[in-house]
Amino acid sequence: MKKIGIVCCSNGRKRTSMEEVIYLKNILLSIGIFPVFSNCIYKGEDDGNASARERAQALMNFYIDDEIEGIFDISGGDIANGILPYLNYKTIADSSKMLWGYSDLTTVINAVYAKTGKKSGLYQIRNLMYDDGEEQKKCFINTVIEGGNDLFRISSRFIQKKEMKGVVAGGNIRCFLKLAGTEFMPDLRGKILLLESLHGTSAQIEAYLCQLQQLGAFEKAAGILLGTFTQMEAENCIPTVETLLKEIAGRDIPIAVTKDIGHGVDAKAVIIGQELYLC
Repeated sequence: MKKIGIVCCSNGRKRTSMEEVIYLKNILLSIGIFPVFSNCIYKGEDDGNASARERAQALMNFYIDDEIEGIFDISGGDIANGILPYLNYKTIADSSKMLWGYSDLTTVINAVYAKTGKKSGLYQIRNLMYDDGEEQKKCFINTVIEGGNDLFRISSRFIQKKEMKGVVAGGNIRCFLKLAGTEFMPDLRGKILLLESLHGTSAQIEAYLCQLQQLGAFEKAAGILLGTFTQMEAENCIPTVETLLKEIAGRDIPIAVTKDIGHGVDAKAVIIGQELYLC
């Protein structure tokens, strides 16, 4: 069996989610993958999280374990960026393993790219358990086990200009901005900037977009790919993220949108650090 490591670099899972984690384990076993879980999966008895050093070491343990072929994070929340100073980036750079995660893991996978040039997958393996689980399993098996690319097949449409090409950076907009002003922020020159969000109304997303503008992101990037903005879409927020982005980023930058990347249980994957061409 292909052996993978399972980590929680952000907030630990609640103890009440143990059955869900076991369910994920059984799904992985059924498709020929043996998951090895870190010792930082769950919150403590006091509902506290493992320390940043402990979570970083749990991740690094899988990088140095020769039996582990890939690493998947099953967490989300707020504290993943705390591990960044404690990672061994030389070890990561020398490894052939890919780290996969989404949401708050946006901080880690972009830091890995910025510090090492290594690619990471923006994807949540827990999608295998949910309503779109059967289709997710088919795509996961094709891509992760068989070496295909079904998990990366996304559809998009342009709302400004007609094509874009560049290495992908970004992910969850709130979490990506935690890297601003740090050594872990990728250089956005010539990049496709991917942005998506779970929470946030028009005012909150406008604030994030303004911060990106003030960082010079829209002047540097080769294009912007918008994933789903879950709360905004569910509440039919006005102005929409598309309208906000056109106003804030300006009319010169290519902008495309996709429903295939984000926090939905049917979300597919994109590789941070890999070139993407959309037209």
